Amino acid sequence: MSEMVRMKKQKNIALVAHDNRKKDLVEWVVKNKKKLAEHFLYGTGTTGNIIAKETNLPVRRYKSGPLGGDQQIGSRIIEKDIDFLVFFWDPLEAQPHDPDVKALLRIAVLYDIPVAMNVATADFMFSSKLMDQEYNRYIIDYGTRIKRKY
Repeated sequence: MSEMVRMKKQKNIALVAHDNRKKDLVEWVVKNKKKLAEHFLYGTGTTGNIIAKETNLPVRRYKSGPLGGDQQIGSRIIEKDIDFLVFFWDPLEAQPHDPDVKALLRIAVLYDIPVAMNVATADFMFSSKLMDQEYNRYIIDYGTRIKRKY
């Protein structure tokens, strides 16, 4: 059994990046500014500030990732207030908040939201015709699934 959640045409998009990937994310946002302006944007601390400053796009900002921003984004996903996650994480450097990062990615999978972790994936996802229309995503009821016997 699963719960259907309707994503509206205008998506709620979280933008997150580790320090060594902030420049990449900002460049991607600048390149996609026109399309992103059609949606609601959210970001963690410094990333959200930089994007807002560099693009003049409105970005609802949460705490910095290490100060709980990843968890705030995760809670918004659980509440079905965020539909989409663009998270350019640094694969070469351990982060002090790695457990929070892993939790955020786990929540994104549990709640069936699209996640882009690099430029190529973000480009493919944002060029999809699904970005410009409503979309039904389905949240699996893992509690029921775990109890089932196969």
